[in-house]
Amino acid sequence: MNYGMIKTTDIANGVGVRVSLFVSGCRNHCEGCFQPETWDFTYGSAFDEKAARQILEAVKPAYIAGFTVLGGEPFEQENQPEVCGILRRIREECPDKTLWAYTGYTLDGELAPGGAKYTEHTQEILQLLDVLVDGRFVQEQKDVTLLFRGSRNQRVIDMRKTREAGEIVLWDTEEAHR
Repeated sequence: MNYGMIKTTDIANGVGVRVSLFVSGCRNHCEGCFQPETWDFTYGSAFDEKAARQILEAVKPAYIAGFTVLGGEPFEQENQPEVCGILRRIREECPDKTLWAYTGYTLDGELAPGGAKYTEHTQEILQLLDVLVDGRFVQEQKDVTLLFRGSRNQRVIDMRKTREAGEIVLWDTEEAHR
């Protein structure tokens, strides 16, 4: 897997100050994408142990709320093994940090068992996440007033509550203001 950027202080992609990994490779090619350069699977640098250690060290300080993975597309089949690995390591080393992911695919569609993007790693990734923002960016539904998403069709899903309920539970956006 390649990645375009590691941001060690990101306040746009989840609650609080976060570390974010922008992976490379995306087949969605959404019109109006804010990072079309990340569609190319060879864009950026190879995700290696040095990059993983950089993320793990950057996540540790008390002022860091958590980690977010986005892209490109974290749930492309080629990216899932490395995404799963770094999420697992963060959860093990920093269990108090929240884990977020952004995907153009849907939890109950392509990411569901039998879905087009479901792999041997998908379920573990979803189990590790606290929040999943799903759905393609749709230019015609763009809304800059939305919290943590770019278009009205996208969902901010509370993965813990979703697992408990056995059905999709949207994240309480008011929680971000507390």
